[in-house]
Amino acid sequence: MPVRYSKHLPPTIFIADLLLLNLALYISHLATFHNLLPQNESLLFLIVANIAWAIASLTTKNFQVKRPLFLKDNIHTFLVTLIYHLLLIFSAIYFLKIDNISRKEVTIAYLIFPILVILTRSVLFVSLDYYRKHGYNLRKIMIVGDKNIAVRLAKSFSQHPEYGYDLTNFISEDELTKIADTPLLNKILANKPDEIFICFKQMNDTLLKELIQIGEDHSIKIKVVPDVMLNSNYAELVTYDTFPILHISAQSSIDLKIRFLKRTFDIIFSSVLMATGLPVFGLLYIITKTTSKGPAFYKQERIGRNGKPFYIYKFRSMYVDAEKFGPQLSKDNDPRITKWGVVIRKTRLDELPQFWNVLKGEMSVVGPRPERQFYIDKIVEKNPNYKKLLSLRPGITSIGQVQYGYAENIDEMCNRVRYDLIYLDNVNLNADINIIYKTVKVMIQRKGK
Repeated sequence: MPVRYSKHLPPTIFIADLLLLNLALYISHLATFHNLLPQNESLLFLIVANIAWAIASLTTKNFQVKRPLFLKDNIHTFLVTLIYHLLLIFSAIYFLKIDNISRKEVTIAYLIFPILVILTRSVLFVSLDYYRKHGYNLRKIMIVGDKNIAVRLAKSFSQHPEYGYDLTNFISEDELTKIADTPLLNKILANKPDEIFICFKQMNDTLLKELIQIGEDHSIKIKVVPDVMLNSNYAELVTYDTFPILHISAQSSIDLKIRFLKRTFDIIFSSVLMATGLPVFGLLYIITKTTSKGPAFYKQERIGRNGKPFYIYKFRSMYVDAEKFGPQLSKDNDPRITKWGVVIRKTRLDELPQFWNVLKGEMSVVGPRPERQFYIDKIVEKNPNYKKLLSLRPGITSIGQVQYGYAENIDEMCNRVRYDLIYLDNVNLNADINIIYKTVKVMIQRKGK
């Protein structure tokens, strides 16, 4: 008899991670001080570390194990959680003025902790792989729709038992036309599926809504093989073998909790960066001021959340009056850019003053880049969906900027908007930290412009 224990995995992983964190902290304390019991400073750091990990883990859902199993994706989520965790710890140390913490102790702990977690996750995933292949930890699924697609999908699942799916029934298009609403519900519930895969070539909107409603009412996950035409933008794409599947969500707006967490992260991240980066800010100010005539800072009106204008701040990278003939996008070998401007634009250091915009609430660390009204009008003519981006605070960096890069004309700006629209439908801290990580890589590789 197939056994389900997926509901026990998240709390087990959550507790296991906390235990491994404490083990790493204990080993590092023992190696540093040769004491069996933590002293006052180490004990305080232990408490802060545990609270910070709990917050970070609950935010990123690091403990969830998705199907199909991909160890590298899970480890990536863990590393993102670790970065968020460390940011919380450093913020706590700074704002709570926690002194006398051994750097050696902290360094050893956070060298050991990732190794322990990665080893544990590897063992867990290999074990899950084994158990699912032997009929344990299975989810019952039902396939509804086109027979040819259903056969291919069922064959893929049978060839990959590690996915942990047990096909209970298939309802074809012909059967659907012959049964009324209530018998359809009864037929679905009789099989007690955990998930329903919909695979129509041409979807009936009424039927799709009915199936989604059944899923909502009876806690059944609805997943769609995207041969279907969908009206909803709110879907998560998951790949099973060669099959891209859309996990339909009823969410139609950014959750209030996500907005709160995102704003909290913005304030903490910007405060820590500006406080610790003051010497860098000062150096950049002096070099910018002395290498060309004009002010060190440059401000320009941009359009923010809900269409509200605000002034964005940068270290000046162009000569004064660079746009005396009207708005112009920057381009390769732009003669308006100073020699020092080339350096700070390639490393994106010119954007650092915008952390002040973040603290003021005008911007976010991550979000679609703010544009001038002149360019917004031109973008909207070609891509009206751009207006959706105005529901977010604009960002210092964005998925469009790291994935697509800088734009030299309106068409390229429209192409970049597509990436930001994808971000709009998937706003979360996990994505933000991932984008920040990619931005740092761009800065190090000097790929700015």
